[in-house]
Amino acid sequence: MKIKLLLISALLAGNIAAAEEKNETVKEAVGYIKMLGSRLKSELQENIKQDPSGVGAMGFCSASAMKITEEINGKLPAYASVRRTALKYRNPQNAPDAADEKVMREIVGLVNSKHFDPESPLKVLVDEKSTRVYKPLFTEKACLKCHGSEISPEVARIIKEQYPKDGATGFSEGAFRGVIVAEIKKH
Repeated sequence: MKIKLLLISALLAGNIAAAEEKNETVKEAVGYIKMLGSRLKSELQENIKQDPSGVGAMGFCSASAMKITEEINGKLPAYASVRRTALKYRNPQNAPDAADEKVMREIVGLVNSKHFDPESPLKVLVDEKSTRVYKPLFTEKACLKCHGSEISPEVARIIKEQYPKDGATGFSEGAFRGVIVAEIKKH
């Protein structure tokens, strides 16, 4: 009986320690998501404010979004990374992998079935190599200038020139747009 209690206690302690470690990893990942998301959003908003047509924002995204992502990643520990991806992406460098696609399709299913909880939007994927934390992004009104259905001819021309295989248009306000994902490798 004492051995059973000791084993149960040891298992519970191990589970609690694993849960606490997971929570700390998720908190760390959320910090990296915020770093990238807030930087991109603030600079994009500034570009839109300076040029409401969307042309400036398009130039910002094509010239600076990946550079900012690389800059943020350069500040992170070697075991961590953060990036953006989507099911309908514009830049091939933002293409999702199989795990990303699975998580985003799950989010789309939850949104479509009205079971998505905006109060608890994060999706966490843990495997033997890493923990990935996904923060869903939804299309805001300002995004529609470059990602909506009615894009100005000038913005459409720039998209076609810079991203001939673009798949990131046709969104409506509030639609699921993609994710920011932070990955923390086991170390």
